[in-house]
Amino acid sequence: MSRIGKKPVFLPAGVTATVANESVVIKGPKGELLLKLHPHAQVAVTDDEGKTRVDVTVNDPESEDRAVWGTMRALLAQKVKGVTEGYTKTLELNGVGFRMNVQGQVLVCALGFSHEVRYELPLNLEAKVDNNILTLTSNDAELVGRVAAEIRALKKPEPYKGKGFKYTDEVIRRKAGKAAKSD
Repeated sequence: MSRIGKKPVFLPAGVTATVANESVVIKGPKGELLLKLHPHAQVAVTDDEGKTRVDVTVNDPESEDRAVWGTMRALLAQKVKGVTEGYTKTLELNGVGFRMNVQGQVLVCALGFSHEVRYELPLNLEAKVDNNILTLTSNDAELVGRVAAEIRALKKPEPYKGKGFKYTDEVIRRKAGKAAKSD
C-alpha cells in the first residue's frame, strides 16, 4: 500500500474540487487548475464534519499502481496548495554589464552576447525584476519550475566568476583560476 497515496487531501475554505471525465478541476482564490488523472487512478470528493476531503484510489493497490497512487495524491495536493498560496521561484543575475527587465510578457536580458535575449513568458505567470533579482510567481508549480529552468539555461553560472543566472538559494562551487608559475 502507498503510504502517501492513502492520506486524504483536505481542502481549505474557499477551495472546491470537481471530478469530471478523467480529470479533477480545483478552484480557489488564486485561480483554477486542472489535473488529468492516470487511467488506473480514481478520485472521490467527500464532505465529512464540515471539511471537504479528496481521496485517491487505484485499481490494484498491490501492483505497480502503488507508484501512480502516491504520485496522483502528491500532484493533487500540489494543485490545492497552488490555488491557495501559489508558488514562487527567484533567480539572481550576476555579471558586469548583465541586466534584465520585463516588458509586458517578455523578459529582455543583456547577457554578454552581441544581441539582447528575449524570453516570452507564459500568460498565467507573473514576473518582477528588482535590481538583479527575478521573481517568478504563479499558481502552477510545474510552470514556475519549468520557466525558471529555461531562464537559467539562457546563461548558466560559470564556476570561475559565477556570472549568469542562478537560483537565490543555489550555491555555486567556485574554481580557482590559473596558478602563477613559481620558481
